[in-house]
Amino acid sequence: MIKGHPLKGAFIDFIHEINGSTLFSYVEKVDALDPVRFYEKGIKWYKGERFYFKDREGEMTLAGLGSVYTIQSGKTNRFADVEANWDALTKRAAVHNPYDVYGTGPVAFGGFSFDPEQQAGEEWSRFAPSFFYVPEIMLTVYEGETFVTVNVLCDGTNSLALFERIEERKRWIFDQNDKAMNEKAVLVELRSGDTDAWKNSIQSAIQSIKSDEELKKIVLARKITAVFDEAIVPDHVLRRLDEEQPDSFIFSIEAMDSCFLGASPERLVKKQSRTLMTTCLAGSTARGATEEEDRKLADALLNDDKNRIEHDYVVQMIRREMQSMCVSVTVPEEPIIMKVRDIQHLYTPVTGLADEFDSILRFVERLHPTPALGGLPAQKALNVIRELEPMDRGFYAAPVGWMDYRKNGEFAVAIRSGLIVQNEAFLYAGCGVVPDSNPDTELEETTMKLRPMLRAIGGGNE
Repeated sequence: MIKGHPLKGAFIDFIHEINGSTLFSYVEKVDALDPVRFYEKGIKWYKGERFYFKDREGEMTLAGLGSVYTIQSGKTNRFADVEANWDALTKRAAVHNPYDVYGTGPVAFGGFSFDPEQQAGEEWSRFAPSFFYVPEIMLTVYEGETFVTVNVLCDGTNSLALFERIEERKRWIFDQNDKAMNEKAVLVELRSGDTDAWKNSIQSAIQSIKSDEELKKIVLARKITAVFDEAIVPDHVLRRLDEEQPDSFIFSIEAMDSCFLGASPERLVKKQSRTLMTTCLAGSTARGATEEEDRKLADALLNDDKNRIEHDYVVQMIRREMQSMCVSVTVPEEPIIMKVRDIQHLYTPVTGLADEFDSILRFVERLHPTPALGGLPAQKALNVIRELEPMDRGFYAAPVGWMDYRKNGEFAVAIRSGLIVQNEAFLYAGCGVVPDSNPDTELEETTMKLRPMLRAIGGGNE
């Protein structure tokens, strides 16, 4: 078994010393592995308990298998509740991490629902309003180097057998010579919902804004449902997203028989020691068929009043929140263009210097939802969304990401995303409504935003 494992002696000593359930975590450097294949192979033992997260710069990828500890909260103070739970676990943990590399050691992966006060939809029944888990085995690829973190929740009884079982599974998962299966479910029905009713909701939102001088913007989303002839394999969708959307955050989180995944261009916040990074992303247009057309569309976007106003709302809010939490903040004067495969956006990156001991969740709570996903002011916009949007967003447009035992981490905004439940996929897209919005144009925008996920699940380019 693992007689020669260098940490076995330390693990046995740890078991003898603990009182109650305690986390033992160790990190090893390994040869290069394909993180998507790592995720795929984990289905043998960990189906329903896997996650994946790749940042848009391609600097870091996390893939986690299994769950040794789960954090769920439906409380109104859910951010503080999750953090208190996480702190209680990690403060007692024994961590062997000689590498001190970002994204290694104990990590909790998960997310928060967009609006915890929204009545939960049936399709989201597997996801609590706040849902995180600590993986049994996690792969970290950071700046070209590969590390594995193993977590064991010890209670002093069968912990050694558990340690040995994990090591056996690691060896099988690390053997990546076998090939992934390529079965593909066939789309049998695409339900786009009542688009006329949705456009009427856009018109109602416009009227709400015009009748309330404080209300500047409302973000309304819609859902389409793709039905297939057999169960959709999330692994195949994840691999296609990873291949087709290299400039986006790629994420996937399973909860029993459900899987929420997507390819988002938008960072909510990243914390690495004292450095904070966030993104102002609002205002979008299509990609061009040629380089010239693409450039013209980008130029038109940069000079479009409606989109610039939308973007400026986001910049103002994020600047204000960052300045209240950081020692210093840097915000460029003008937005630039961010290009992903199907869409180009107005983009303003924001950086800040924070206290090293501030938790990543403090910033997540303060920044969610930005005006790009909810509206402005936030509470008034949320009230209109609850009235006009006949669905539960679940984790769509909400923070999804990870946090470590040193209060670092990264969260993306879970847009360009979908929820897979057996043979159905629920796909989501939204648009920002301001006084001069046009319902037909907003419908076209959401159709464009649905394309990446629709294509990835095998539903064509509609």
